[in-house]
Parts: sequence; structure tokens; C-alpha cells
Amino acid sequence: MTIEETKQNFLEEVFQSLGIPLSGQKTGAFLRYFELLTEKNRVMNLTAITEFDAIVVKHFADSAALFSPLFTEKLLVLGIPQNPTLIDVGTGAGFPGLPLAIVNPEAKVILLDALRKRIDFLSEVTAALGLRNTEAVHARAEDGVKLASSVGSFRESFDLAVSRAVSELSILSEYCLPYVRVGGVFAAYKSTDTDEEIRRAEKAIEILGGEIAETLDFALPVTKDPRRIVLIRKVRETPEKYPRKAGKPEKKPLS
Repeated sequence: MTIEETKQNFLEEVFQSLGIPLSGQKTGAFLRYFELLTEKNRVMNLTAITEFDAIVVKHFADSAALFSPLFTEKLLVLGIPQNPTLIDVGTGAGFPGLPLAIVNPEAKVILLDALRKRIDFLSEVTAALGLRNTEAVHARAEDGVKLASSVGSFRESFDLAVSRAVSELSILSEYCLPYVRVGGVFAAYKSTDTDEEIRRAEKAIEILGGEIAETLDFALPVTKDPRRIVLIRKVRETPEKYPRKAGKPEKKPLS
């Protein structure tokens, strides 16, 4: 068996264990994404994880978990369509938005990031992978709500907002919930030791028009590392004054 065949088999087995079968086209897209990511990472800081197996498990599978049967069943119950409009706020190297776009080519995915170099890289990746459902947009999170694209106005127009950023949930919610339509969901990727962080964020989430619908824990394939996704449902419109100007959410989080 060649090295490429070994990589392909490992990738497909990891995703199969999540309940996400990969077609040959999707497998090829992930393999190409890995190549482009590691190549660009030599000249630009995109990821500290560089080994193939680790990237597949800790970046690709972790990101794509939201579209696994465990979560899609919950999202459907919450009123999220099978092929949603989705915005990844602070996408960085494309996580989680790009793996989600690969596994569901019918979803409409916006990758939003404040760093032009990252957006240029992601535009190159989406073009190389032939992802017609994905657009990389250069904007700060607090400014992106003023933009518009093929999905219409960015503010309160998306079925789903996602983020794997490390900020406190109260801060992330201020940046992400304004993008979500009433009835939509903000899915925050978190570690499992965030019970207190979630409790601290409850008031902010309420102010921003949301409520915590469910907190779901799962284990990554192979490593069995614990992961958590917090599903926050948008129940009311977010007041127009949110998100506040750059730096304000971090300096004075809502509480």
C-alpha cells in the first residue's frame, strides 16, 4: 500500500467513525487541503499541528463533527435545515467552516477573518478544491454584520454561526449571535471543562437574544480526546448596538 493510499484509508476511517462517509471527491478535497495547509504553514503561522494523522483528527474531524448524525439530528429538531447557510466567524486556517463545507457541498458557507493573508489563503484553497458553496470574506467580526453577499445582508441572516476561537463564550456570543437569524443557532466549539464559562455567559447570551439549547460532549476518533459543542438558539433579534466596537467585548464582557 502506498503512502497516499494509507492516508486516504485513515482519513475515511476517521470520518466513518463519526458517521460521516466520504466520497472519493470529498476524500480528495481533504487530502488537497492538507497539502495546501502544510505548504502555506511553512511561511505563515496557520497551525501548530503539522502531522497528517493529527490534522485529520484534531482539525478536520473535530471541525466536521457538527455535521455528524449526533449533531444534525439536534439541529433539525432546533429548526436548522439540512443544507444551511453558515458563517464561520474568525475562521483562521478554515476551521471549522471549510471541513463543514467539504462534507456538505449543499450548504452555503462564509469564512470570515480579519487577517487578509488568511483570507487570501482560504480563497486559494476553495478555488483549488472547486468549492462553489464557499466564500472567504475579509472583515473583523464586529464589522462583518454590515456586509452583504449572495446570502443577502450578513446581519441576522444565517441559519448557523460557528466558531472554534478560544475567547470566552460571552465574548464569542457578542460577535457571533448578531449574524444568526431568529430561530437559528450559534454553535460554539469548546473544551469539556467549560461549565463555569458557560454559566458566566448566560446573561450575555440572554441580552444578545439567545438561549442555551443544548451542550453536547463527544470524543474525537482515534485519540478519544473529549470535545464539546454548545448550541445557542437565537430566540429574539439582537439589539442593534451589538456587537460593540473593536476591543469593547474583550475589555468589558457583557454580564
